[in-house]
Amino acid sequence: MQSFLEKESIRKEAFQNIWSDELDDVFSDVAEYYDQVNIIASLGLLNRWRHRFVSTIDLSPGQKVLDVCAGTNVIGRALLSREPSLDVQAIDKSAAMQEVGQRLAQEKGFTIKSTISDVHQLPFPDNHFDIITLQWASRHLRIVDVFSEITRVLKPGGYFYHCDMLRPKEKIVAQLYYAYLHISVPMLAFLFRSGPAALACRDYFIEAIRMFYSSDELSELLAEIGYSNISSKDILGGAIGLHKACKA
Repeated sequence: MQSFLEKESIRKEAFQNIWSDELDDVFSDVAEYYDQVNIIASLGLLNRWRHRFVSTIDLSPGQKVLDVCAGTNVIGRALLSREPSLDVQAIDKSAAMQEVGQRLAQEKGFTIKSTISDVHQLPFPDNHFDIITLQWASRHLRIVDVFSEITRVLKPGGYFYHCDMLRPKEKIVAQLYYAYLHISVPMLAFLFRSGPAALACRDYFIEAIRMFYSSDELSELLAEIGYSNISSKDILGGAIGLHKACKA
């Protein structure tokens, strides 16, 4: 765990001002077109990756689900489409993203409870949820702290499902990945006429991945925190990773 805490200290020093002062403005700026821009950025593959992630989640009627950094409630809506009896709670720091997410859920006739809060301190009791999901946000978080909080509110025997853009462990994959991001991020910012906050963070979105973890490292972290039955699937040579882990 010491090596992870050391790396987290380095990440915090590099990005804390952005995390604290700028990202909320970024997501407020992009909330209305967030899903659309991600589909374009993924060259149309995002829905396939999302389906692959959601298909790994084992569901039973009536389970309590927490979607951390829920954004526009894409995962919550997908899970309710599969099992309408789920009790789904979304939490996100961005009120603008949740406003869009709530509207989209209501249009489908879904009820998703919403909490606007910093996910580093989850406002829920211990051992409360059967399933917790976290996707497309970890690289913007103090991940040891968030994973520890997720563990606290997850029931023993409950499952944590994670999906995010990761640091590829193969050098050639990483070089191609970063080169694509250097081209696509500013291009998309221009096409969607992003505001000053999003434009100012263009380089950050690349550096956040470069300084993040590989798929194997996240599996190691989950094991050190106390999870068992950890499984992972890599997409695009580890540029994206899916993880599933059971709380002991």
